[in-house]
Amino acid sequence: MKAVTVIGIGDDGCVGLSSKAMGAVARARILAGGERHLDFFPQFDGERIIIKNDVVKTAEKIAELSAEHTICVLASGDPLFFGIGNLILNKVGRDHVEFIPAPSSVQNAFSKIGVKWDDASFLSLHGRPIEGFITKLQNVSKVACLTDEINSPDKIAKYLLNYSEIDWKAFVCENLGGKEEKVREFELEILAETTDISSLNVFILIRKDPTWKPSPVLPFLGEDEYAKRLPKKGLITKKEVRILSLAALEIRPDSVVWDIGAGSGAVSIEAARIAREGKIYAIEIDQEGIEICKQNILSHKADNVFIIHGKAPQALVDLPSPDCVFIGGSKGNMKEIIELSWKRLSAGGCLVANAITLDNVSEAYKTFRDMDLIPEVSLINISRGQKLADYLRYEALNPIHIFKIRKS
Repeated sequence: MKAVTVIGIGDDGCVGLSSKAMGAVARARILAGGERHLDFFPQFDGERIIIKNDVVKTAEKIAELSAEHTICVLASGDPLFFGIGNLILNKVGRDHVEFIPAPSSVQNAFSKIGVKWDDASFLSLHGRPIEGFITKLQNVSKVACLTDEINSPDKIAKYLLNYSEIDWKAFVCENLGGKEEKVREFELEILAETTDISSLNVFILIRKDPTWKPSPVLPFLGEDEYAKRLPKKGLITKKEVRILSLAALEIRPDSVVWDIGAGSGAVSIEAARIAREGKIYAIEIDQEGIEICKQNILSHKADNVFIIHGKAPQALVDLPSPDCVFIGGSKGNMKEIIELSWKRLSAGGCLVANAITLDNVSEAYKTFRDMDLIPEVSLINISRGQKLADYLRYEALNPIHIFKIRKS
């Protein structure tokens, strides 16, 4: 028997445990778990450790005690599925831990509603911010969510409705395996007003439309699909330049991205779709631009974009260090923005600057040279086909320089 055995347990308590799990409890000198888990073993006469608030400190105590005592840790469902299992592994060591899992709460929930779950996604909002949840949904048709008192099913439903995410069937599965088990299906509008939900629940969303398809990995949206400043065509990066700039940024699923001079927010929103697990900071000084960014974030359902109202480089100082920096506007501070961004950029990250005017092109290039950096530079000339009577002619867009440099 290994020093620590982590046992998965359901709301049915000892009834659902295997003989192997019950034997491990019987041989243990110390029993650790949540209060409701420990209550299933009133006959246990060894030391008890309640796992409640400071989970990391408790895991360290378990690791320390495991040097001299056999310990059983009780955890909900499968301890290695959004559970304490991995923390125990890290603190005690793989060679000294054994797992006896029970069916996970998510597995139980799907069995209760009679839906296969091998194609489902899993998102935990337990102890985590809800921002980014909408963005992640754009790529899934079936998702199980672990909730908490802050991100409860009714509050999640309100959040979905705020972004017009209405094409979902919602299931709330409460107290699974226990005496107060309850499984209910809701329309989101009704769920948003329902508050009699147990804190022990799994929240499942399934799309109503069987023909639904996820959004493209690389968006290619025209300027007319975004709200933008008028007159003229607004402050928005043209779609052809946008896709080249996004590719140059080398965005990964969990990247932190700075979009400096966000304008209408198109680059931020499309970066958000690529970095679904990451965060995008859209820095914009113009109040009208801020309002347009907010409008576009809502309509394009990119809730992992965070708007920063201010002027760069001052507005960048308190932001998390970026993996990717896009400079689309500088308000005359190109040099200072490049210097600060390069200093804060994570190792392996990319900085991309777009410049239209000769002044910005010259300042950007000189700044890189003064920093002993040699950027990759592309001059992009794009012409679009425009109808003229029965003919098709080309209309040229403004040429633009794209500077790119990767931090080794």
